[in-house]
Amino acid sequence: MPKVSVIVPCYNEEKTIGLLLEAIFCQSFPRTDIEVVIADGFSTDRTRQVIADFQRSHAEMAILMVDNLRKTIPSALNSSIQASRGEYIVRLDAHSVPALDYVARCVAALDSGIGENVGGVWQIEPGGKGWIASSIAAAAAHPLGVGDALYRFTSRAGRVDTVPFGAFHRSLIDKVGYYDETLLTNEDYEFNARVREAGGIVWLDPAIRSVYFARPNLAALARQYFRYGFWKYRMLKRYPGTLRWRQALPPVFLLSLIVLALFSIFWSQARMGLVVEAGLYTSILLVAGLRLAQQRKDARYIIGIPLAIAVMHLTWGIGFLVSVVESLLNA
Repeated sequence: MPKVSVIVPCYNEEKTIGLLLEAIFCQSFPRTDIEVVIADGFSTDRTRQVIADFQRSHAEMAILMVDNLRKTIPSALNSSIQASRGEYIVRLDAHSVPALDYVARCVAALDSGIGENVGGVWQIEPGGKGWIASSIAAAAAHPLGVGDALYRFTSRAGRVDTVPFGAFHRSLIDKVGYYDETLLTNEDYEFNARVREAGGIVWLDPAIRSVYFARPNLAALARQYFRYGFWKYRMLKRYPGTLRWRQALPPVFLLSLIVLALFSIFWSQARMGLVVEAGLYTSILLVAGLRLAQQRKDARYIIGIPLAIAVMHLTWGIGFLVSVVESLLNA
């Protein structure tokens, strides 16, 4: 009977699923005590073939693949938990690569009692080739892009609102329930909100590390952050007390631009306000890009960082406001 069940939601991840499985295979934690449960949403690429090939060449590691019938991330997590057998549940994503001591550190943190759900920090790497992919990865780890989402850049351990790829005792599910399948994104945050409401601690340990591959291009980044914003509002309707400043700024900023643009049609002061606000925002992004370009000795970041961060902010805000309007119309 395995002690640790690594659960993995998966869909069309042929490029990275092999890297994940190899990293799990090489963990410092005893291999015989680990099982991998992959919930695949009927991938249309070679993902399943890559998994099958890995199973054949690494027969000493237990790998179970289950069908994710609803094809969503929370349903994948729930399906894999239900099919798993371990005392410890360690969540990973198919586009991540955990450090070789990842499982051991998660188990040690849980055994210490420091938190009910523990996780670590991401080392964000480009999800594709070229300067745009590199800029997206840098923006996804920049405080200007992600605010106080500490798991993307901190070096300090402590209590947090949420962690990526959380690890917890199976008994936590009995206490707070499974992942909410009505939320297609923000399922981790909502799960951790219930953990905290139940008196539990969500703990971030920067010694627990994994590589996370960012989106490869601006279109994929826009889709990702629109989805984040849309489902964040749905989650906040249930847990309004979890709203943080970094989540409020993008829709407030976008709404201010829209209002100023509308009033600028007939009010010169609104036009001036729009120019000042947009100019100040652009200047801040350009300064961030310039600093990173100097640090990494690559002038392309001067443009790449502002582009990536602006896409993150604006599409997140659009998704949030669309969700608000849709909820009001359906009320």
